[in-house]
Amino acid sequence: MLSNKTKYGIKALIYLYENREETPIPISKIAEEENIPRKFLEAILLTLRKGQVLGARKGKNGGYYLLKDAEDIYMTEVLRLLGGPIAMIPCVSLNFYESCEDCPDEEACGVHRLMLEVRDSALEILARKSLAQLAEEST
Repeated sequence: MLSNKTKYGIKALIYLYENREETPIPISKIAEEENIPRKFLEAILLTLRKGQVLGARKGKNGGYYLLKDAEDIYMTEVLRLLGGPIAMIPCVSLNFYESCEDCPDEEACGVHRLMLEVRDSALEILARKSLAQLAEEST
């Protein structure tokens, strides 16, 4: 299930993209327009800034802006920054792999094989969906 942190992060990124001519955009404006709790949004945007997706400017005219072109921000990157692994179970995760304690043979495990298919299908979609495409489809 997609976490609120990830959902709000995607909504904020779309907002920043759609209003890119007004950058930087204050947190308060994004929070109000997208109906996201401000304190929660601050943490989300900080994570995206540390992940080098967003830039920030301090001061009276400060706020956040996209650090990269929206065509170069893919949903795999956003989901991993905000939500961690894309895989549903750790034994099929590409970046957060852990073996299952209750499974002596991953190759023979039906759950493992099923979740590999699910992961691969999800990655196929997320890896080709950029922020620009997502925003264009949302209007």
